[in-house]
Amino acid sequence: MDVMLWVKAALMGIVEGLTEFLPVSSTGHLILAGSLLGFTDAKAKVFDIAIQTGAIFAVILVYWQKIRTTVVGLPSQPLARRFSANVVIGVLPAIVLGLLLGATIKAHLFTPDVVATALIVGGLIILWAEKRAPVAARIEHTDDMSTWDALKVGLAQCVALIPGMSRSGATIIGGMLMGLSRRAATDFSFYLAIPTLIGAGVYSLWKERALLSVEDAPMFVIGLVFSFASAWICVRWLLRYVASHSFVPFAWYRIAFGIVVLAAWPNA
Repeated sequence: MDVMLWVKAALMGIVEGLTEFLPVSSTGHLILAGSLLGFTDAKAKVFDIAIQTGAIFAVILVYWQKIRTTVVGLPSQPLARRFSANVVIGVLPAIVLGLLLGATIKAHLFTPDVVATALIVGGLIILWAEKRAPVAARIEHTDDMSTWDALKVGLAQCVALIPGMSRSGATIIGGMLMGLSRRAATDFSFYLAIPTLIGAGVYSLWKERALLSVEDAPMFVIGLVFSFASAWICVRWLLRYVASHSFVPFAWYRIAFGIVVLAAWPNA
């Protein structure tokens, strides 16, 4: 029994759950937290991806009514089929690029200095986007999105392959720039996260299965549980927040955090 390893798993789970759906980059925070905790080996990288599934279960719980209605309506309701098709279309660009470039990105970009730079650049983009976003949104609800809208948001999600850029930040800000309301962009970002992160977690576990053993199960379970709990709290808070606030505070947080990392990190 390695109690310290379990504590690290719990802390990493909390970091994942709190940052996965905020525009601050969960991957970037996990890389930095892992470096601080000495949790950086090959198994830890698989763990970081796998515990995203816990955060996704929280999204499924929050959006269960919409998910259930869509699944039940697939055989007979055009709206359910169009919504499902839009989610698939939105996910495809990141899947294709992830399969093509994933190994290269993990080998060369999963470092504190890259994360810190991406945090700063992403923060500046959010500040610019908040000033540029139209006052009147073209699309108020995800059901009103076209295939082209879904594809554009999916292409924006590809930016998040760079650790530190933020998947949720890329999709939410990208959606707002393309005419989605703040709530619609946030909702669609969550819907895209479900297949994207579950797929990434399953693929990573399968690909790196030789690294894992039965003894690793408690560590993964602890990470998943804490990721789920913290994500559930965070998602519910964020949905209330976006009703009346901008993402500017997250932009300044990213910039400040990135500067601190560049200034203080030994190898950055």
